[in-house]
Amino acid sequence: MQRAISILMTIVFLLALLSFTVTYSVRFTEKAVLTTFGKPAEQPVEDEGLKFKWPYPVQAVTKYDTRSRVLQSRAEAQQTRDDRQIIMETFLVWRVADPLEFFRTFSNAGARPEDHYRKAEQSLNNLLRSAMAETGKYRLDELFTPDAGASKLAELEARILASLGSPDERGKSLKDYGIEAELVGINRVRLAESTTQAVNERMAANRDRLAKEIESEGEAVAEAIRSQAESDRQRILDFARARAREIQAQGDIEAGQYLAQMNENPELAVFLREIDLLKQTWSKRVTLVLTTGTPGLSLLAPDALSGLTPGQIPPSRLPPEWLSAAPGRAADAAPAAGAPGAEPSSEEPR
Repeated sequence: MQRAISILMTIVFLLALLSFTVTYSVRFTEKAVLTTFGKPAEQPVEDEGLKFKWPYPVQAVTKYDTRSRVLQSRAEAQQTRDDRQIIMETFLVWRVADPLEFFRTFSNAGARPEDHYRKAEQSLNNLLRSAMAETGKYRLDELFTPDAGASKLAELEARILASLGSPDERGKSLKDYGIEAELVGINRVRLAESTTQAVNERMAANRDRLAKEIESEGEAVAEAIRSQAESDRQRILDFARARAREIQAQGDIEAGQYLAQMNENPELAVFLREIDLLKQTWSKRVTLVLTTGTPGLSLLAPDALSGLTPGQIPPSRLPPEWLSAAPGRAADAAPAAGAPGAEPSSEEPR
C-alpha cells in the first residue's frame, strides 16, 4: 500500500513538473515572446491565459509588463538661447509597445526581462539627454514668466517628446525599438550660480528703472498739481482783490452821503458816537472811573440835558479844536466849549 502511494506521488510530481515545463500563463497586463532555440517567433503572444510550449531548452518564454513606466533623468545643465545656464531634471513615461522588437533590440543584455528594461532605460536616458537640447531654442524669460499662461515650458516638453520620436543617427526611432514614449515632463529647474547672479542683477536694475519711472511720474503729477494750485490761488486772489475794490468803492459811495451829513452837523455826529460808545461800554461788566470831561462821556454829567428844549441836541463838551476840523463849524463849536458843566482843558486830544 505504501509503495503504491509513493508511486502515485512520484507520478503526480512528474506530471506537475512536466506541466510547469510545457505550460505558461500570460496576464492581461503582459505580452510574451516565445523563442525556439533562442530564435523569437514571428508574432508575440498578446492573449492572456494559459498557453502551451515545448520544454526548455527547446522553447522559452520572455514576458514583458506593458504598463507605463517612469524614467527619471539626472540633473543636466542646459544652455538657453540668451546664453543662460539652467539645471533641469526631466522624467519620461514610456512602455513596451512591441514586445517582439523590444526583445530583438535588448535581449543581448541578459536572459531576464529586468535586464532588458535596464538596457532600454540606459538608451532612453541617452536619447532624453540629447532631446533636452531643445532648451537652447528658448530664452530664459520665455520659459519662466510671471504669467503662467505665457510660459513656454509645455511647448518645450512637447518638442522634447517629438524629438524622442524622431530617428537617430542610425535611422531608428523608438518605434523600431518596440518602445512608445507617452509623456515628457520637467519636474525641477534650478538656476546655475552665474545665472542666479545675473538674474538678480537684472531684477535689481529693473526695480531701479521702475522706481525711477514712478518717481518721475510722481514729480510730473506733483508739478502739475502745484501749477494748478498756484493758478487757482492767483485767480482767487485776483477775484478777491477785485471784489474788495468793488465793495470798497461801493462802501465809499454809500458812506459819502453820511459823511456829507456829518460834515453839515458835526455835533450830531459826536452825539451818535457817544451813544455807540455807551452801548459798547455798558453792555459788558466793567467798572470805569472817568470824569465827565472825557470824550464820549459828556452825557453822563448831571446837568448834561438840563435846560434843553424839545428837539434840541445837547452841546458837545469836546475841546473847540476837535470841532474846528469841520469847515464852517468853528464858530458854532466855540460856544459849545463854554456850555454849563464843561471843564476847560488845555490837554491835547487823545
